[in-house]
Amino acid sequence: MAIRDPQAYREGLRDNRRVVYRGERIDDVTAFDEFADAIAHSSLAYEISRTEPDLAVADDGDGPYTAFYRVPRTAEDISNRGRLIETLSRMGAGTIVLKEVGSDALFALLRALSGDSLAKAQAFYRYCCENDVALAVAQTDVKGDRSLPPHRQPDPDHYLRIVDEDADSITVSGAKVHTSFSANADELIVLPTRAMSEADRDWAVSFAIPVDTEGLTLYVSPYLHGDHHAFEHPISSRHKLLESLTVFDRVRVPKERVFLNREPELAGPLALAFVDYHRFTAVNYKLPILDLLVGAAIGIAEANGIAGAGHVKTKLTELITYAETVRGFAELAAVRARNGGNGIHLPDPLAVNMAKYHFAHGFHQAAATLLDLAGGLVVTGPGGHDWDDPEVRAVLEKYFAAARPAEERLRLIHLIGDLTAGQWGGYQSVLATHAEGSLEAEKMQIARAYDSTRARAAVDAVLRAAAETPIPGTELDAPVGAAR
Repeated sequence: MAIRDPQAYREGLRDNRRVVYRGERIDDVTAFDEFADAIAHSSLAYEISRTEPDLAVADDGDGPYTAFYRVPRTAEDISNRGRLIETLSRMGAGTIVLKEVGSDALFALLRALSGDSLAKAQAFYRYCCENDVALAVAQTDVKGDRSLPPHRQPDPDHYLRIVDEDADSITVSGAKVHTSFSANADELIVLPTRAMSEADRDWAVSFAIPVDTEGLTLYVSPYLHGDHHAFEHPISSRHKLLESLTVFDRVRVPKERVFLNREPELAGPLALAFVDYHRFTAVNYKLPILDLLVGAAIGIAEANGIAGAGHVKTKLTELITYAETVRGFAELAAVRARNGGNGIHLPDPLAVNMAKYHFAHGFHQAAATLLDLAGGLVVTGPGGHDWDDPEVRAVLEKYFAAARPAEERLRLIHLIGDLTAGQWGGYQSVLATHAEGSLEAEKMQIARAYDSTRARAAVDAVLRAAAETPIPGTELDAPVGAAR
């Protein structure tokens, strides 16, 4: 087992990976300025082992390893995992950090597979623990025409597929999209994105490969391109992640790294097993975002001098209710955790999906409330370079002072802009709607996970009791002279 530090993590990224950014081939991701913030952000997954060892380091007797890879065997393990994810997210100002997603995939493989496939997943799991691997996940296919299954797509590469096989390997072609952390990870786990039929067997595939594997190309999104002044962008000037279109051009995968090989009956269960953990990760890494929304709302209401207004108190109460409801469901998911197979616990799917649905359903209204409290300076206010100039700053300090000094007020306003109106905020708005599953996907899981036994029994009990109660006036008359 091993625990790496941030420097060792960075050094491990220097290899032959093929990365393309804004039309340019990036030969060394660690030497490319545009990626520096993303790599520094991901290195928090290694820094936390030093700053929070009791929470972030595990040891089962074979030496220390990252607690992100500790297999959950009890409800307490799930609860501790939630605290670990939230703590790391708070270090990253609410931006998800590297190891969380990869460990979700590891647990899904260990829980959903059996036989030889499980043995291979267990071997890969040990490799990840022993080398403190930075692990990304490629699950979402580009999908092409959404009305058609994989085998009916006009372009068969719109779902990743097996195109060749020999005794030692499979060869795959196609693409995955929305691959978070891919350009600054060590390894990539590929998972199916949906249930599949027998006709889709060539597309039913799961495996793990190093990011520098020949034939793999990562086309990284230009999201948050350019420099971002810390005064204007207190979050996005320091925290971002890299997302990619991940293209497999006849990539050869050794069979010891293949977990699903033309087994369509397992595609859906494996995809759902990942979702069980990934949405729990989602709701816990989003908790610091909710705290930022509430805290910024309180702060700007005080800075603007409106905190005592009745309608403002109502808005703040609604934000608090929203945030604490999500937190309550997240905690309930751990309390209700249960064995999901192979001795591995999973968070309660009903509570997890309730938390994720509630977060996603309420996020945009919460952002609108925060913008309402902040005012138009979110988009018309002065920038960081203005504040850096002493002569200009004197003007800003005079005219932007309110119930709080101008600097405090402007920094709050720019935080609100970063959270809601800027690139980072826009990114979070899209994540709320689509990441870790759409609103419709969450509703499907809520309906699937809900056990209606108690509700049906409640109805049956009331109706049965009512049926057994005589209707007044229908009793048989007693004989004449009998006691009544």
